[in-house]
Amino acid sequence: MLSVRELAAKEKETTVALRRHFHEYPELSQEEFATMDYIEDRLHSWNIPTVRVPRGGVIATVDSGKPGWTVLVRADIDALAIEEKDTNLSAKKAVLSKNKGIMHACGHDGHMAMALTEAKILSAHTDAWEGRVIFIFEEAEEVGERGISALLRYLRDHAVHIDAAYGTHVMWRLPAGKTGILYGTAMAGAFFFAVKLHGYGGHGSRPDMAKSPIEAFISIQSELRAYRMRAVPPEESLTYSIGCVNAGSKPNIIPSELSFAGTMRCTDNDNGLAFREFFKTACARIAEEYGCTAEFVEDQYIPVAMNNKELVDLARHAVVNALGEDALDPDCPMWMASETFAVIQTAYPSVLFFTGIRDAEVGSGAPHHTPEFDLSEDGLVAGVGAALAFILAALKEKPATPSFKASDLDTVLEMFDPDNRK
Repeated sequence: MLSVRELAAKEKETTVALRRHFHEYPELSQEEFATMDYIEDRLHSWNIPTVRVPRGGVIATVDSGKPGWTVLVRADIDALAIEEKDTNLSAKKAVLSKNKGIMHACGHDGHMAMALTEAKILSAHTDAWEGRVIFIFEEAEEVGERGISALLRYLRDHAVHIDAAYGTHVMWRLPAGKTGILYGTAMAGAFFFAVKLHGYGGHGSRPDMAKSPIEAFISIQSELRAYRMRAVPPEESLTYSIGCVNAGSKPNIIPSELSFAGTMRCTDNDNGLAFREFFKTACARIAEEYGCTAEFVEDQYIPVAMNNKELVDLARHAVVNALGEDALDPDCPMWMASETFAVIQTAYPSVLFFTGIRDAEVGSGAPHHTPEFDLSEDGLVAGVGAALAFILAALKEKPATPSFKASDLDTVLEMFDPDNRK
């Protein structure tokens, strides 16, 4: 029986070196070419075959050579357009980005480092397990033409059967060494919207001769504000925000166009999809009432990240059995951020772990997407151990997952990736 704690600790140097390389050389969404080259170079050095999926990412297969389950492991690889600070909450950072204005401020450098270390360990011990593990390294998780669509289509079109899927996200507020594995909703669903209202401009002295998109937007915003109270049960979470509004340039000129954009977050897909439908209907109706038209520039829905009950049962037991009771945080809260791993969870029985990276000694614990963001590399080592505990337990026990009901992939991707319908 493999000791995942010992194996993860033995490969700490590998995990740290990988994470620091990725952190030094971050790349933005859909520009991760050097990152993918490095991922494939490392995998090939361990004799792990790979496939590069255009506008999707890298797929690697670790095969034991024996029949059994197939477990999918996912890591995302893009960085953010953030100028990094050289200090975190209390100390100088161990490693800094060398690409000005770009930073791994969400922890994807850690995700890649953990997944690659797991692949290395599994490939070196194929005699100890049965089945195969498929690693996917996803482009553009943050923005743009998201890579997960192409990866999932590739797996489907090549008849790659997946029995269970695993993913993790490092969490800024969870202590290093801790793992959070939640029943039900792990991360929020999200609706990303951008709308352009087209009206008819005019002069402030004769607003009656104009069709003001500003007035239409005010009414749209008013209806959205009232929607939460009217339509969502108080015990359930749904929130929305407008992140930008652009219109006009002179105080006495009524513009002909207004654009606005924002997001909605929810913990239940029924609520989220109902909001999306109401939003689109209300925008079109109110725009027409004001003599305007509504053009939907962005309309993307990311599902709620919903963990499979049976895999959570297995995962919690496996982590505690392999790493001890202290490794599991039973009070880890759900996260109102969204995750494209949720799209995977609609296709396969899946579990999303949270990997703790907060460490007062290191100075890590700043929120994601901030210049001060940093992580505990010891937390990544614990994350490798937790992932391996689950993967090996799933391959061995092959649990039934009756609570999982697969969604139609094309239907999900139609809402998730509407500009890239296939």
